[in-house]
Amino acid sequence: MSARIVVAGASMAGLRAAEQLRAAGWTGAITLIGDEPHMPYNRPPLSKEVLAGKAPFESLAFRPRASVSDVEWRLGTKAVASRLCERVVELDDGEALSYDGLVVATGMRPRRLNCPGPRTGRHTVRTLDDAQGLRAALTRPGARVVVVGAGFIGCEVAATAVGLGVTEVTVVDPLPLPMVGPLGEQLGRALLKRHEERGVRFVLGTGVTGFEGEDQVTGVVLSDGTVLPADVVVESVGSLSNVEWLDGNGLDLTDGVLTDELLRVGGRPEVVAVGDVARFPNARYDGVPRRVEHWCIPTDTAKHAAKALVAHLTGGESDFAPFAPLPTFWSDQHEFRLQSFGAPALGRDDVRVLDGDLGGDVVAGYHSAGRLVGVVALGGPAAASSAARYRAELLKQPALTAQGAP
Repeated sequence: MSARIVVAGASMAGLRAAEQLRAAGWTGAITLIGDEPHMPYNRPPLSKEVLAGKAPFESLAFRPRASVSDVEWRLGTKAVASRLCERVVELDDGEALSYDGLVVATGMRPRRLNCPGPRTGRHTVRTLDDAQGLRAALTRPGARVVVVGAGFIGCEVAATAVGLGVTEVTVVDPLPLPMVGPLGEQLGRALLKRHEERGVRFVLGTGVTGFEGEDQVTGVVLSDGTVLPADVVVESVGSLSNVEWLDGNGLDLTDGVLTDELLRVGGRPEVVAVGDVARFPNARYDGVPRRVEHWCIPTDTAKHAAKALVAHLTGGESDFAPFAPLPTFWSDQHEFRLQSFGAPALGRDDVRVLDGDLGGDVVAGYHSAGRLVGVVALGGPAAASSAARYRAELLKQPALTAQGAP
């Protein structure tokens, strides 16, 4: 039997892993396992263009490179267990799939609120089916919408709902400002003001304890006893890593899959992890392993992990530099965009306005130990272009010392 690499996870990270395995010189078999029935597609538009009815599925689907035309796709199939010592992945159809190399690309799933009350009317946004179901609910006349969670997805959904003509949109979050985790207080306040000016209501500093209604949600019960009327609830309260199938192998799965600086898992050079399920040390910063849920990470991790895996399986060159990506994210909300380069969360205690002002288009710099570690723009195209000019400076920044890390 010819050598085979199994890629567990058939979304963007899995596709990019297969492409990069071929680019790294792997000529053996590749099998991709994915629990969704769809071929890999682009997820960021789900909370924006798809929800707004401006993008059909055909526009989201990635076009695989010709180099992976011979890859075996096992869609609608889920990895449920693994025996890494035996190099076996168990599937939900009962098959035990053997491998020579394994790529962990199983990604994340939405966290759900564990509160009493009906489930009907409560939505998440992670898959195409999720977005299509939520759009149908948002476009019903007179819909009252409560979004639980003021992070990326929550703010994007709230903006999209307002754009669809929904007149009652309320965002609830126990934190004092929207997106305060990645942005800090200054830009969090600026973002709050922009949303409120466009009709989004925020109830901050309080959580959700339950839902009212018999078979269908009619209200959201807050921790202070207030009940918000709601026909549609969007739960945007974080993500859980799809790692249960790796239990029993002695791995650190406390937050995704812990890897080394080459994205190898558990001291096993034949197993690598890619995408937002990978918790890796970034040599560009302080070396603390972290997961990064940004659009660029599947491609960046796939390129590095594929080289390491193919080198191990073929006995090729293995002297690679540690993984050191420059994270990048953007978020479109209403008619403005958040654009970020670097790791602003590492510099929230020292935020300085670099261009513009907080009342309009603004570019903020995030510093750790006096050094620029992240840049975020809030506003129109000019602000995003201004932020991009700092990218070269961020790439030149030396690694932070343990003493300089926040």
